[in-house]
Amino acid sequence: MGTITFVSQDGTAHDVELVDGESLMDLATSNGVPGIDGDCGGEAACGTCHVIVDDEWIARTGTRSDEESQMIEMSPECAANSRLSCQLRATPALDGLRVHLPEFQM
Repeated sequence: MGTITFVSQDGTAHDVELVDGESLMDLATSNGVPGIDGDCGGEAACGTCHVIVDDEWIARTGTRSDEESQMIEMSPECAANSRLSCQLRATPALDGLRVHLPEFQM
């Protein structure tokens, strides 16, 4: 189908199969990607699934909701293209997406 790549802080790439409709957080946790915890189960209430979207993909992933912004802006590693992976849904249009993991999750 397609892949999404999670890049760890040390540069290690973790490719996971894209499953249409699944959140990136679910894809990461079900495939053992280190650094994505998803402690709140995808409710945008904890910030433990923070990813930084590659600049070339940010337009395709959309913008943060107010709720997502409030949570993610508490992270000292928040960037303009930071997202909570629980709020990003995989679609065929995201085949090849690369996201980077911050050094620490909240």
